[in-house]
Amino acid sequence: MSKLWAVCLLLFTAVPCFAKEPPFQTLDWVDSGTPVLRFTFSKFKMVGGSLGKAHPYVADITAENLSGKRLGAVNLAIYVFDKAHIRIGDGTIALSNVGASETVRFEINLYASGTPASVSLASEEPHRLSVTINSVPQGALVRLDGKEVGTTPKLVDISIGKHVAEFSKEGYATGKFPFEMGPRDVNGGSISYELGVAALDTVELRDGSVISGDLLSVSGMDVQIRVGGEIKTYDRNQIKRVSFTHRETPQQ
Repeated sequence: MSKLWAVCLLLFTAVPCFAKEPPFQTLDWVDSGTPVLRFTFSKFKMVGGSLGKAHPYVADITAENLSGKRLGAVNLAIYVFDKAHIRIGDGTIALSNVGASETVRFEINLYASGTPASVSLASEEPHRLSVTINSVPQGALVRLDGKEVGTTPKLVDISIGKHVAEFSKEGYATGKFPFEMGPRDVNGGSISYELGVAALDTVELRDGSVISGDLLSVSGMDVQIRVGGEIKTYDRNQIKRVSFTHRETPQQ
């Protein structure tokens, strides 16, 4: 019996003790002062296929939802630093539909021009495209998704997704132009909208003013035009140009 115990003890002491590898770094992503996700990074490991001075690395990550509610879509930028806290690489993290208190595990791959010593996280700005919005004629006021952005032609930055551009110009019918920007669209595109024919008669004065309304009379002395229910009279010498709007003859 004593020999049997001795053998068992010998076998037990001969088994090596493997300690769990400590995490490389743990970070909390905070939104509006409240911790939302806790990320735990394993040590970055270099893999094959270098690109010049940049080497590919891989790391395992766990993300724990601390918010107490289900998270829809979370897009974060990850920045990698060396021991001197010089940024040597970056990547992205995209999570979706993470339940309250749920922990998800995934792998990240990125290139770094040195040995990773620490990482940081930041909210990734939505992808935006530069687009020129134009109209025929030009000089129309543009509202993009209800917000005034200027007059055409206008260069604007637009996010991916559906949008509505509204055009208005004195003397012309207003119009709306719905459109959608896709993730494969590129910068430098353009959108053009042709305004409808003038909705009202117009009187252009020599000082550059333009009055729109219903033209009542034109004589050698003056012009009368109804604007918002009020009849206005202008001396002929004030007037540079008069434009009439074609109207269908009412059927009797």
